[in-house]
Amino acid sequence: MLNNRPGLPDNWAELTPEQKRQWRQNNFINRENIKFLSPQAKADYRTRAQRLVDAYNLKEPDRVPVNLPVADLPYRLHGITVHTAMYDFQKAVEACKQFNAQYSAELEYYATPLVIPARALDILDYKLYSWPGNGLPTDAPGFQFLEGEYMKPEEYDDLIRDPSDYWLRTYMPRIFGSMDSLKLFQPLTNIIEMPTGQIAVLANPQVKATLRKILDASDVLEQRMQVFGPHSALGPASGFPAPGPGMCKAPFDILGDTLRGTAAIMKDMYRRPDKILAALDKITDVFIHALLESAKNPDMISVMFPLHKGADGWMSQKQFDTFYFPTLKKIIDALIVEGLEVILFAEGSYNTRLESVNVFPKGSVCWLFDQSDMARAKKLLGEKCCIQGNVPSSLTVTGSPQDVKEYCRKLIEVCGKGGGYILSAGCTAENPKLDNLRAMMAAAKEYGVYRK
Repeated sequence: MLNNRPGLPDNWAELTPEQKRQWRQNNFINRENIKFLSPQAKADYRTRAQRLVDAYNLKEPDRVPVNLPVADLPYRLHGITVHTAMYDFQKAVEACKQFNAQYSAELEYYATPLVIPARALDILDYKLYSWPGNGLPTDAPGFQFLEGEYMKPEEYDDLIRDPSDYWLRTYMPRIFGSMDSLKLFQPLTNIIEMPTGQIAVLANPQVKATLRKILDASDVLEQRMQVFGPHSALGPASGFPAPGPGMCKAPFDILGDTLRGTAAIMKDMYRRPDKILAALDKITDVFIHALLESAKNPDMISVMFPLHKGADGWMSQKQFDTFYFPTLKKIIDALIVEGLEVILFAEGSYNTRLESVNVFPKGSVCWLFDQSDMARAKKLLGEKCCIQGNVPSSLTVTGSPQDVKEYCRKLIEVCGKGGGYILSAGCTAENPKLDNLRAMMAAAKEYGVYRK
């Protein structure tokens, strides 16, 4: 049988989930496809990668790993705005290069441009975000999500019947103004044998304008790849591992964030619960398939889920157990089978959920907590899950270095015992202080050492 996973072992299907995860992690540590800039860079890379893998596996590394909330600091130190970085790719790279030359060795952090391709989104008239220069002042520090009811309640059946068709002909025309003409298409499954009538829509002036906009946006995205790609590759080559997690969302968040919206989805739980459950099942299957296709990449080791509407206060525990967690768990289980580490970013507080979510195999899940009780999280999850986070974003922006270092010391003492802890912020705020990032790193090196 042909191996449809080039780069992965031929006997991949015969390996256990734990063996697959170990293979991916060993490959991550001992990457052979990186052209290191020096022997020291290679040694540094392996030390840092091993440190992270040990934390995932609930072992004691040489010291506590650190994930610094650098945010927009490289741009500000370089004297440019986020708006400039979003629209001028070269200037964004220049800012990161300058930051790395001055601070990478000290902070053990390699900056790469983490900005949306604003010009491409301008061309496509994207509706889900506002960003500097498009709905926000040019000196704004980042983008904002614009929630709306982009899926109508009567459209549940359309989504359930054929999600790809619904996405193409209904959802995308609503969130991309330049793609409004896609609603003129017939379902693509109508194109069989002699498709003259079905493809006649391509002659429509609106459709032709849409296709031109898509090509214009593709030119911007191609330029972005050409500028960002070589710079990003220098990170691992310089000794800084880039786990490069895949991204997904809980099915309920996909439905509630960008399709129905918060107010509508909360009402739907009472008015049309069966429709929600059927839609969640369909969305789950679609995203499992997409993620498992991505998982054929041998360099992929993790997938991150930002968890939104499952947080404390958004829904009752019964609703969490009915609508939120089952389909999320189904996706996580599928990823674990493929040997992937799952990183769950619990935004807000998850204090009421801790007892019910500790259901995954040891070492397969890492929880990133924003505002949860870390001592309780360590007690309830720490024997099976790596945990990270909880340094308040407000502290990194407004606190003193002494305050930050002391807060990190207490976290390390509580959560670092026995390993399985990564020091990081609860969430990344714009405009952090450089000296506060230094304080986080200093705390890890002073209080988080397991062995010398």
